[in-house]
Amino acid sequence: MEFFQNNPNRNVAHPEVVDWAVSEWLERTGKVFRDPDRGIRSLHAEGKLKKMRKGVYRYEPNSPKIKRLNNFTDQQKQQIFKRDQNKCVICGKGREDGVELHVDHIKPPSLEGEAIIENGQTLCAAHNFRKKNLRQNETGKKMFIRLYELSKKKVTGN
Repeated sequence: MEFFQNNPNRNVAHPEVVDWAVSEWLERTGKVFRDPDRGIRSLHAEGKLKKMRKGVYRYEPNSPKIKRLNNFTDQQKQQIFKRDQNKCVICGKGREDGVELHVDHIKPPSLEGEAIIENGQTLCAAHNFRKKNLRQNETGKKMFIRLYELSKKKVTGN
């Protein structure tokens, strides 16, 4: 946190912080800092830093602490399952096909996605676990189309 406090209101790339933390830790303790990346992620998870994009964080001392949003309530989950007809929005499989279904944030909480019905989607366990590794493939296209359809509904109210 010390590094960010000395560099307020500035987008800071991950390597810059890691290099500083490793050298400072070595100088102060004489030991090797084993996992500086985890420390940075923890500061973000605690709401002390904003994630501007992958690997770039920002500390804004005059901003209120970033509120970490809760997961979907059970009632919200049931509404999302019902809206998505109890099927994965990517592959179309449901519980009757023997798959476990999850309610997933379309825009994740780590990127300030809210726990609201419009930001939820039904995914099978396999697609939910693979979601972070999406590339421009069929799965990614289907998720993009889903986001596009949701945004159109929000704008038109249909």
